[in-house]
Amino acid sequence: MRQPAHGGNLAWAAALAGCPPDAILDFSASISPLGPPNSAIAAIHAQIGNLKHYPDPNYSELRLALSHFHELPFEWILPGNGSAELLTLAGRELAKLTATRLITPAFGDYYRTLAAYNAKVLEFPLDVGSREWGVGSGEEENICSLSSSFPTLQVMSTARQDCNPFSTNASISPSSSSYGLLLNNPHNPTGRLFSREAILPYLEEYALVVVDEAFMDFVSPDEEQSLIGVVQEYPNLVILRSLTKFYSLPGLRLGYAIAHPDRLAQWQSWRDPWPVNTLAAAAAIAAVQDQEFQALTWQWLPPARNQLFQGLAAIPGLQPLESTANFLLVASQQSSLQLQQQLLQHHQILIRDCLSFKELGDRFFRVAVRTASDNQRLLTALHSVLSSHH
Repeated sequence: MRQPAHGGNLAWAAALAGCPPDAILDFSASISPLGPPNSAIAAIHAQIGNLKHYPDPNYSELRLALSHFHELPFEWILPGNGSAELLTLAGRELAKLTATRLITPAFGDYYRTLAAYNAKVLEFPLDVGSREWGVGSGEEENICSLSSSFPTLQVMSTARQDCNPFSTNASISPSSSSYGLLLNNPHNPTGRLFSREAILPYLEEYALVVVDEAFMDFVSPDEEQSLIGVVQEYPNLVILRSLTKFYSLPGLRLGYAIAHPDRLAQWQSWRDPWPVNTLAAAAAIAAVQDQEFQALTWQWLPPARNQLFQGLAAIPGLQPLESTANFLLVASQQSSLQLQQQLLQHHQILIRDCLSFKELGDRFFRVAVRTASDNQRLLTALHSVLSSHH
């Protein structure tokens, strides 16, 4: 069976571990361990009788719930079959431009969607070498500049990173007016959070800016840096959001785009009817209204992430990177592929190798933040595997 390009491939992991898929402790997919919320499950049960009907093609009730949640007119919201479907539609638009700029390492699906429409890609590497990451200093961030042709991005995090100027492997003209920009915030796989103010200048420069905020809801409301609040000021801005990670609903495939209504109407005309099923729509409506679950998640994540960070940092040969999301990128002196295989075969634990991020290769892995007991099981297993190397 082929090495998976995404996390969460339990069939592949179980075949390697020689156990049933449900015996795998999955740290490879960055899904909250707290859900799905009971409210979403109850909403699914309540809609079983409606499976004999087609969904509302306009998703009026779902869009209304999301419009209340984000305090936006519902015309600015388009639900989709996971944010992946909407990313594909964004790729179709980006391909019409001179080129699309990516900050790398970048989520592999960005390359898929851009390649599908033969878009030209220009890469701007983010320095994720573990030497460059200060850990736990609590000081304010430096400004990390990309290059004279790509303005600065300020990183928002609890730790200060000593950032070198970003280098670029592409020679491009200073003008960006015919270019697209695709970035995610918080950044996957590093977990860096860019400030809203740092991204705003790009909106004046680029023909189309697509910001993937799949992990933004894990950042507490007083710290989040979403651009949703300014979307009505910028017709060239598209924001992608996911409901599957925060609410633990990846099997339902549900996300949404926030953008100018004219753009969303165009996207609607390009895609199949009824991309969101009845059960997914019902679960989403319940989930975004579940303030208790949201508060519980923001209360759970910082201490759980800190427990995992400190535990990983204490293991010789590993260096976790500070993150604002529900995952940690970890630099490893050992082959991450070998670590992954040994953890599976001896401990039935799956971590995310970073081979699909070509800039990272075999010396980094990524782990989701899970419950305290799960995190401790991973730390104990890593201690065991790495100590056997010495």
